[in-house]
Amino acid sequence: MPADEHVAALPSLRQRRRAAATQEILDAAERHISEHGPGALSLRAVARSLGMTVQALYHYFPSRDDLVTALIAKAYDELADAVQAAVDAAADDSDLPRLVVAAEGYRRWAIAHPERFQLLYGTPLRYYAAPAEGPTTQAMRRMSTLFEREMLDGFTAAQLAAADTPALSPSLAAHLEQLPPDGLGDLPPPATALLLSAWGHMHGLVVLEVFGHTSFLGDHQAEIFRMAMRNMLKDVHSRIPVAGPGMAATEPAEPTEPTQPHTREQAPSAGQ
Repeated sequence: MPADEHVAALPSLRQRRRAAATQEILDAAERHISEHGPGALSLRAVARSLGMTVQALYHYFPSRDDLVTALIAKAYDELADAVQAAVDAAADDSDLPRLVVAAEGYRRWAIAHPERFQLLYGTPLRYYAAPAEGPTTQAMRRMSTLFEREMLDGFTAAQLAAADTPALSPSLAAHLEQLPPDGLGDLPPPATALLLSAWGHMHGLVVLEVFGHTSFLGDHQAEIFRMAMRNMLKDVHSRIPVAGPGMAATEPAEPTEPTQPHTREQAPSAGQ
Protein backbone atom coordinates (compact mmCIF):
# COMPACT_ATOMS: atom_id res chain seq x y z
CA MET A 1 0.00 0.00 0.00
CA PRO A 2 1.51 3.41 -1.00
CA ALA A 3 2.43 5.66 1.92
CA ASP A 4 -0.03 8.37 0.91
CA GLU A 5 -2.89 5.85 0.75
CA HIS A 6 -1.95 4.52 4.18
CA VAL A 7 -2.01 8.02 5.63
CA ALA A 8 -5.38 8.70 4.01
CA ALA A 9 -6.82 5.54 5.57
CA LEU A 10 -5.92 6.62 9.11
CA PRO A 11 -8.44 8.59 11.18
CA SER A 12 -7.76 12.30 11.23
CA LEU A 13 -6.65 14.08 14.38
CA ARG A 14 -10.12 15.56 14.69
CA GLN A 15 -11.72 12.12 14.37
CA ARG A 16 -9.39 10.64 16.97
CA ARG A 17 -10.15 13.45 19.39
CA ARG A 18 -13.87 13.02 18.86
CA ALA A 19 -13.61 9.26 19.40
CA ALA A 20 -11.63 9.81 22.62
CA ALA A 21 -14.15 12.36 23.89
CA THR A 22 -17.06 10.07 23.02
CA GLN A 23 -15.45 7.21 24.93
CA GLU A 24 -14.82 9.48 27.92
CA ILE A 25 -18.49 10.47 27.96
CA LEU A 26 -19.60 6.84 27.78
CA ASP A 27 -17.25 5.89 30.61
CA ALA A 28 -18.60 8.74 32.75
CA ALA A 29 -22.18 7.72 31.99
CA GLU A 30 -21.43 4.12 32.98
CA ARG A 31 -19.90 5.30 36.26
CA HIS A 32 -23.00 7.39 36.92
CA ILE A 33 -25.23 4.38 36.27
CA SER A 34 -23.11 2.22 38.59
CA GLU A 35 -23.40 4.79 41.38
CA HIS A 36 -27.00 5.94 40.95
CA GLY A 37 -28.77 3.41 38.74
CA PRO A 38 -30.04 3.73 35.15
CA GLY A 39 -33.09 5.78 36.13
CA ALA A 40 -30.94 8.66 37.39
CA LEU A 41 -29.03 9.06 34.12
CA SER A 42 -29.07 12.58 32.68
CA LEU A 43 -26.90 14.54 30.29
CA ARG A 44 -26.51 17.30 32.83
CA ALA A 45 -25.14 14.93 35.48
CA VAL A 46 -22.72 13.32 33.04
CA ALA A 47 -21.54 16.68 31.73
CA ARG A 48 -21.01 17.97 35.26
CA SER A 49 -18.86 14.96 36.16
CA LEU A 50 -16.60 15.74 33.19
CA GLY A 51 -16.41 19.49 33.73
CA MET A 52 -18.34 20.07 30.50
CA THR A 53 -21.39 22.11 29.73
CA VAL A 54 -24.49 20.32 28.54
CA GLN A 55 -24.23 22.30 25.32
CA ALA A 56 -20.75 20.89 24.71
CA LEU A 57 -21.98 17.35 25.36
CA TYR A 58 -24.72 17.85 22.78
CA HIS A 59 -22.02 17.90 20.08
CA TYR A 60 -21.44 14.20 20.82
CA PHE A 61 -24.89 13.04 21.94
CA PRO A 62 -27.69 15.37 20.82
CA SER A 63 -30.16 13.89 23.32
CA ARG A 64 -30.39 11.60 26.31
CA ASP A 65 -31.86 8.92 24.04
CA ASP A 66 -28.76 9.00 21.84
CA LEU A 67 -26.57 8.46 24.89
CA VAL A 68 -28.79 5.69 26.23
CA THR A 69 -28.78 3.94 22.85
CA ALA A 70 -24.99 4.02 22.75
CA LEU A 71 -24.76 2.71 26.33
CA ILE A 72 -27.19 -0.14 25.65
CA ALA A 73 -25.43 -1.20 22.45
CA LYS A 74 -22.06 -1.07 24.23
CA ALA A 75 -23.35 -3.15 27.15
CA TYR A 76 -24.85 -5.75 24.81
CA ASP A 77 -21.58 -6.01 22.89
CA GLU A 78 -19.55 -6.42 26.07
CA LEU A 79 -21.97 -9.03 27.36
CA ALA A 80 -21.73 -10.90 24.05
CA ASP A 81 -17.93 -10.62 24.19
CA ALA A 82 -17.98 -12.17 27.68
CA VAL A 83 -20.16 -15.05 26.49
CA GLN A 84 -17.96 -15.64 23.46
CA ALA A 85 -14.80 -15.51 25.57
CA ALA A 86 -16.24 -18.11 27.94
CA VAL A 87 -16.98 -20.46 25.04
CA ASP A 88 -13.58 -19.88 23.44
CA ALA A 89 -11.81 -20.64 26.74
CA ALA A 90 -13.70 -23.90 27.31
CA ALA A 91 -11.56 -27.01 27.08
CA ASP A 92 -12.30 -29.14 24.02
CA ASP A 93 -12.39 -32.29 26.15
CA SER A 94 -14.74 -30.82 28.77
CA ASP A 95 -17.94 -32.73 29.42
CA LEU A 96 -19.73 -29.43 30.05
CA PRO A 97 -21.94 -28.57 27.03
CA ARG A 98 -20.97 -25.36 25.29
CA LEU A 99 -24.47 -23.94 25.81
CA VAL A 100 -23.97 -24.30 29.57
CA VAL A 101 -20.55 -22.62 29.27
CA ALA A 102 -22.15 -19.75 27.34
CA ALA A 103 -24.94 -19.39 29.91
CA GLU A 104 -22.44 -19.27 32.74
CA GLY A 105 -20.48 -16.55 30.93
CA TYR A 106 -23.74 -14.60 30.66
CA ARG A 107 -24.43 -15.07 34.36
CA ARG A 108 -20.94 -13.99 35.43
CA TRP A 109 -21.11 -10.75 33.42
CA ALA A 110 -24.54 -9.92 34.83
CA ILE A 111 -23.39 -10.47 38.41
CA ALA A 112 -20.25 -8.40 37.85
CA HIS A 113 -22.19 -5.51 36.23
CA PRO A 114 -25.63 -5.46 37.89
CA GLU A 115 -26.44 -1.83 37.08
CA ARG A 116 -25.56 -2.21 33.40
CA PHE A 117 -27.49 -5.49 33.31
CA GLN A 118 -30.41 -3.55 34.76
CA LEU A 119 -30.03 -0.98 31.97
CA LEU A 120 -30.50 -3.81 29.48
CA TYR A 121 -33.18 -5.84 31.21
CA GLY A 122 -34.55 -3.87 34.14
CA THR A 123 -37.40 -1.40 34.26
CA PRO A 124 -37.51 0.48 30.93
CA LEU A 125 -36.25 4.04 31.17
CA ARG A 126 -39.13 6.47 31.12
CA TYR A 127 -39.73 8.11 27.73
CA TYR A 128 -36.92 6.12 26.06
CA ALA A 129 -37.61 4.17 22.87
CA ALA A 130 -34.81 2.34 21.07
CA PRO A 131 -34.53 3.25 17.37
CA ALA A 132 -36.09 0.65 15.10
CA GLU A 133 -33.42 -1.60 13.57
CA GLY A 134 -30.82 0.55 15.30
CA PRO A 135 -27.59 -0.41 17.08
CA THR A 136 -29.38 -1.84 20.11
CA THR A 137 -31.34 -4.24 17.89
CA GLN A 138 -28.21 -5.34 16.05
CA ALA A 139 -26.32 -5.89 19.30
CA MET A 140 -29.21 -7.90 20.75
CA ARG A 141 -29.31 -10.10 17.64
CA ARG A 142 -25.64 -10.86 18.08
CA MET A 143 -26.39 -12.18 21.56
CA SER A 144 -29.31 -14.22 20.27
CA THR A 145 -27.20 -15.82 17.56
CA LEU A 146 -24.53 -16.84 20.07
CA PHE A 147 -27.03 -18.86 22.08
CA GLU A 148 -28.77 -20.20 18.97
CA ARG A 149 -25.43 -21.55 17.74
CA GLU A 150 -24.51 -23.25 21.00
CA MET A 151 -27.97 -24.72 21.52
CA LEU A 152 -28.91 -25.86 18.03
CA ASP A 153 -25.72 -26.17 15.99
CA GLY A 154 -25.43 -29.62 14.37
CA PHE A 155 -29.13 -30.16 13.79
CA THR A 156 -30.54 -30.01 10.28
CA ALA A 157 -33.35 -27.70 9.22
CA ALA A 158 -35.62 -30.75 8.84
CA GLN A 159 -34.88 -31.85 12.40
CA LEU A 160 -35.56 -28.39 13.79
CA ALA A 161 -38.79 -28.09 11.82
CA ALA A 162 -39.96 -31.40 13.30
CA ALA A 163 -39.16 -30.47 16.91
CA ASP A 164 -41.68 -31.78 19.41
CA THR A 165 -43.42 -28.67 20.72
CA PRO A 166 -47.06 -27.99 21.59
CA ALA A 167 -48.93 -27.10 18.42
CA LEU A 168 -48.31 -23.47 17.51
CA SER A 169 -51.32 -21.40 16.58
CA PRO A 170 -51.42 -20.44 12.89
CA SER A 171 -51.00 -16.77 13.77
CA LEU A 172 -47.93 -17.43 15.97
CA ALA A 173 -46.34 -19.71 13.38
CA ALA A 174 -46.90 -17.07 10.69
CA HIS A 175 -45.43 -14.37 12.93
CA LEU A 176 -42.31 -16.43 13.66
CA GLU A 177 -41.82 -17.15 9.97
CA GLN A 178 -41.81 -13.40 9.25
CA LEU A 179 -39.01 -12.56 11.69
CA PRO A 180 -35.96 -10.92 10.06
CA PRO A 181 -33.64 -13.41 8.34
CA ASP A 182 -30.61 -12.04 10.22
CA GLY A 183 -32.30 -12.83 13.52
CA LEU A 184 -34.49 -15.71 14.66
CA GLY A 185 -36.13 -15.79 11.24
CA ASP A 186 -33.49 -18.28 10.08
CA LEU A 187 -35.06 -20.96 12.29
CA PRO A 188 -38.23 -22.99 11.68
CA PRO A 189 -41.03 -21.84 14.02
CA PRO A 190 -40.82 -24.88 16.36
CA ALA A 191 -37.09 -24.28 16.90
CA THR A 192 -37.68 -20.56 17.50
CA ALA A 193 -40.28 -21.42 20.14
CA LEU A 194 -37.83 -23.79 21.86
CA LEU A 195 -35.02 -21.24 21.78
CA LEU A 196 -37.18 -18.44 23.20
CA SER A 197 -38.47 -20.70 25.98
CA ALA A 198 -34.94 -21.75 26.87
CA TRP A 199 -33.75 -18.14 26.78
CA GLY A 200 -36.53 -17.15 29.16
CA HIS A 201 -35.55 -19.97 31.53
CA MET A 202 -31.88 -18.98 31.56
CA HIS A 203 -32.46 -15.25 31.71
CA GLY A 204 -35.09 -15.57 34.42
CA LEU A 205 -32.69 -17.38 36.74
CA VAL A 206 -30.02 -14.72 36.15
CA VAL A 207 -32.48 -11.89 36.83
CA LEU A 208 -33.57 -13.53 40.08
CA GLU A 209 -29.96 -13.79 41.21
CA VAL A 210 -28.83 -10.32 40.10
CA PHE A 211 -31.77 -8.70 41.88
CA GLY A 212 -31.13 -10.71 45.05
CA HIS A 213 -34.15 -13.03 44.98
CA THR A 214 -32.09 -16.23 45.29
CA SER A 215 -29.62 -14.98 47.89
CA PHE A 216 -31.00 -17.56 50.34
CA LEU A 217 -29.01 -20.14 48.34
CA GLY A 218 -25.74 -18.43 49.26
CA ASP A 219 -22.69 -19.88 47.52
CA HIS A 220 -24.80 -22.62 45.93
CA GLN A 221 -26.39 -20.36 43.32
CA ALA A 222 -23.80 -21.27 40.69
CA GLU A 223 -24.42 -25.00 41.23
CA ILE A 224 -28.19 -24.59 40.95
CA PHE A 225 -27.75 -22.54 37.77
CA ARG A 226 -25.48 -25.14 36.15
CA MET A 227 -27.89 -27.95 37.02
CA ALA A 228 -30.81 -25.97 35.59
CA MET A 229 -28.94 -25.26 32.36
CA ARG A 230 -27.94 -28.89 31.91
CA ASN A 231 -31.52 -30.02 32.42
CA MET A 232 -32.86 -27.33 30.10
CA LEU A 233 -30.48 -28.31 27.30
CA LYS A 234 -31.29 -31.99 27.75
CA ASP A 235 -35.01 -31.23 27.45
CA VAL A 236 -34.53 -29.11 24.32
CA HIS A 237 -32.42 -31.73 22.58
CA SER A 238 -34.82 -34.52 23.57
CA ARG A 239 -37.53 -32.72 21.61
CA ILE A 240 -35.55 -32.71 18.35
CA PRO A 241 -35.89 -35.98 16.39
CA VAL A 242 -33.00 -38.08 15.17
CA ALA A 243 -32.04 -37.28 11.59
CA GLY A 244 -33.29 -39.77 9.06
CA PRO A 245 -36.06 -40.47 6.56
CA GLY A 246 -38.41 -41.72 9.28
CA MET A 247 -37.93 -38.91 11.74
CA ALA A 248 -41.02 -37.40 13.32
CA ALA A 249 -41.74 -34.84 15.96
CA THR A 250 -42.74 -37.61 18.34
CA GLU A 251 -39.36 -39.36 18.10
CA PRO A 252 -37.01 -37.58 20.53
CA ALA A 253 -33.30 -37.69 19.88
CA GLU A 254 -31.22 -40.15 21.96
CA PRO A 255 -28.65 -39.27 23.10
CA THR A 256 -29.64 -35.70 23.75
CA GLU A 257 -26.61 -34.11 22.05
CA PRO A 258 -26.70 -32.83 18.42
CA THR A 259 -26.11 -35.45 15.73
CA GLN A 260 -23.16 -33.47 14.36
CA PRO A 261 -20.28 -31.88 16.29
CA HIS A 262 -20.37 -28.23 17.20
CA THR A 263 -18.20 -25.88 15.19
CA ARG A 264 -16.71 -22.50 16.06
CA GLU A 265 -16.56 -21.10 12.56
CA GLN A 266 -20.01 -19.50 12.50
CA ALA A 267 -20.00 -15.78 13.13
CA PRO A 268 -22.04 -14.54 16.12
CA SER A 269 -24.78 -11.86 15.89
CA ALA A 270 -28.30 -10.93 19.70
CA GLY A 271 -32.14 -2.79 24.45
CA GLN A 272 -34.81 -1.83 25.15
